[in-house]
Amino acid sequence: MTNERLRATMAAGGWTHATLAEATGVDPKSVERWVNLGRVPRRATAMKAAEALSEDVHALWPALRQARAARAVSPELVALYDQRADLPVSVFVDLIAQARERVDILVYAAVFLHEAYPRLNDLLRERAEDGCAVRIALGDADSENVQLRGSEEKFGHGIESRCRLALMHYRPLLGVPGIELRTHGTTLYNSLYRADDQVLVNAHVWGVNAYGAPVWHLRRNADGGIFDTYAESFNAVWATATTVKEG
Repeated sequence: MTNERLRATMAAGGWTHATLAEATGVDPKSVERWVNLGRVPRRATAMKAAEALSEDVHALWPALRQARAARAVSPELVALYDQRADLPVSVFVDLIAQARERVDILVYAAVFLHEAYPRLNDLLRERAEDGCAVRIALGDADSENVQLRGSEEKFGHGIESRCRLALMHYRPLLGVPGIELRTHGTTLYNSLYRADDQVLVNAHVWGVNAYGAPVWHLRRNADGGIFDTYAESFNAVWATATTVKEG
């Protein structure tokens, strides 16, 4: 199977098999096999190629992401990542894009999503138009717990301003059928990004910014499992949250 993403990226940048081979220290036939046969290079070589092409290595070779990060310890655990910064934003976007029934987002701010993927609102609208129920719970910038988190992470008032920025990003979705937006003041033990029976859990660590804390990718396996624990946690927070009104 051809690697169309790699082929298109090379074409856009004027790269040939020979020039990319020279940049990565491999034989041109190896590059040809990457493109035409869908072969996956070794991680170190893939990183060199991605850097030369100015592209995300996981976008060019998605198989590298799972092969490195997954550690099977539970039927529900798909992958475990050392820190959120290890995940390209495409992991979050692809998860949401696959949703057919429900998208739930529980965060304080998570503005990295809009910053790295400006079409996020469009994607959420598309999911809602296709019948998904979309619920987004953001941190209340004036709440005691949000302000305490800023102090714990030595982020000062930055977390509060990011909560307000996140709300500004999502405000255009107010009034869109199928999408609900609320703010909450709960202690955020985990940020949750759910799409149907899958969820990315960004487990928070005292004194560590969210991007430096681990993430596990879960897929629901049976009633009462780990996935359901987080789903119920979201529902409990949602019940305490305040609806954001238009205007």
